[in-house]
Formats: sequence, C-alpha cells, structure tokens
Amino acid sequence: MNHVLQSSPVRASSSLMTMMMAATPSSPPPSISFPRRTFLFFSSTTSTALSLPSPPAPAPPPDTTITDRIFMDFSLCPTFFRPEGTDPTLCSSPAPLGRLIIGLYGHLAPITVSNFKAMCSSRSLYRNTLVHKIFPGQFFLAGRQGLSRRDSKLGELHPPLDFLPPNTDTLRPNAFLLKHSRGGVVSLCLSENDDDPDVKLDPHYRNVEFLITTGPGPCPQLDNKNIVFGTVLQGLDVVAAIASIPTYKPSERIQKYNELAAFIGDKRADTARAIWNRPLKTVYISDCGELKLKPNATTKPSISPTLP
Repeated sequence: MNHVLQSSPVRASSSLMTMMMAATPSSPPPSISFPRRTFLFFSSTTSTALSLPSPPAPAPPPDTTITDRIFMDFSLCPTFFRPEGTDPTLCSSPAPLGRLIIGLYGHLAPITVSNFKAMCSSRSLYRNTLVHKIFPGQFFLAGRQGLSRRDSKLGELHPPLDFLPPNTDTLRPNAFLLKHSRGGVVSLCLSENDDDPDVKLDPHYRNVEFLITTGPGPCPQLDNKNIVFGTVLQGLDVVAAIASIPTYKPSERIQKYNELAAFIGDKRADTARAIWNRPLKTVYISDCGELKLKPNATTKPSISPTLP
C-alpha cells in the first residue's frame, strides 16, 4: 500500500507533462524577410554579373618563323685599317674568326628583314665594315654610318642609303615584342644607335645599324626599344670570340669628369664617350650574303627564338 502511494505522484506528474505537450501547438519556423531595397540590390548585382563580357582572348605569340638565312664572316685585322686610301680589301693579312648563320623573322619585321637582306646580299654594303663597339657580357654593334664617302672613315657605311624603303616597322608595337633574353639575338639598333648625328638629319636617312647579344645573360635594357628581327642559328662560338676582344674603358676618374662635362652641357663629353667600348683589335665583317634554300623546298623552317 505504501509502495503504491509513493509511486503515484511520479505517475501523475508524468501524465500531466504528457497532456501539456499534447495541448501545446507546435511553433512555426521563423520567417526571413528582406527589405525591398535589399531585394533590388541583389537583383541588379545578379543581372550585372550575368551581363559582364568574357575576358579577351590572349594575344597570339610573335611569329618567329624563319623566312630567310644570311651568312656573315668575321675577321681580325692585326695591322688595322689604313686611315687613307681606297683599297677594297682594307686588311692585307686578315685572321678569320668564323661564320655566323643568321635566321631572319620576315613575318614579324618584314621591312627590317628586307633592308638587312639588301645590305648583305644584293649590294653587300656590310662587307668590310667594322664591329665598332663591344659591351662585354652584353652585345656588340656593327653597321655604323659615317658622313659622305669623301669624309667618312674606312670601315663605316656611306650614305645615302635611299635605295632602301623607309622602315615602317618602327611604328608597329608588335615589332617590339621579342626580348633580348639570351646570346645570339639579332636586333635593329634604335636606342643604341650611334650613327653620325649629321647623317640622321638627312631626310633620306635609313637606319641599318644592328646589334647581336653575346650573353651569357639577358639584356633587359634593350627590350621594347630595339627591334629583334633574327637569331644566330650557327656560330655562337664566333659571337663569344668577338665578345672576348678587349675594349677601351676609361678610368673611373675620367668617367666622372665626363659625367660632369655632360651635366654642364660640354659637347666634348659626347665626343670623348664615342671611343668608349671600342675594340682594341680591328674586327670587321669580311663577307656576307644570303643562303638560298633548295629549289624544291616548299616550306621554310620555324625555329623557336629560345633556341640558338
């Protein structure tokens, strides 16, 4: 009897809770409401995102198809060129350095390539011209124009060169895309051009001075300022031999004096600087010309500009 009385309050309490839960209605889930301004913002954002144009396709890489091949023979002249005279050989006992085979990018820079070919083959005007400056570990320059034939020094080109068409490649941004990323890059000198200033004033002036990088590293200071139009396919050992020729380099004291003279506007500073980096041995282009492909060749080789 006592056991029944003790357990009855527990049962009563449990029954009471069950009845209360059954009588309590289930609460609905909370509703989420957005202000009208928020709804309009999300709607406009979604429509804008859907209407954005797709990003433009990447530009195609520069066309480095090799359309033509040129050879250039380089020699050393131990006796130097004669200061006077018209001897076409210039050097009586040349020491051959070797031959370069240069592939030209005729699609990328058509006028530059056409002019370069004309200077090498049809008139061979590059023949017997000097490599007039060498920047160790960077590049060398050739094809400089002096004054008229009467006043020009031997080893320089003689204007006018008005048989060449004006080079409109210099006006096309695509012509400046290739980089001077290694040794053996052949480029038209624009920023590094040191033709005689009076020659540049001639309305018929044609720029045909060129440079070849010597490596071993890149020359980023030349990028976007000079037109890469070819590459050395064979003869990088010749390029290295030219790069190893000692050059004139003034002392640090003379360089500082020159900087001061240039700062105050003394024109003699430019004249003095013109002989800096000149090779102490006479190196020149002893022969040049075009290498013809076989008559039955239907396509011309394409070689990546990253390869020698």
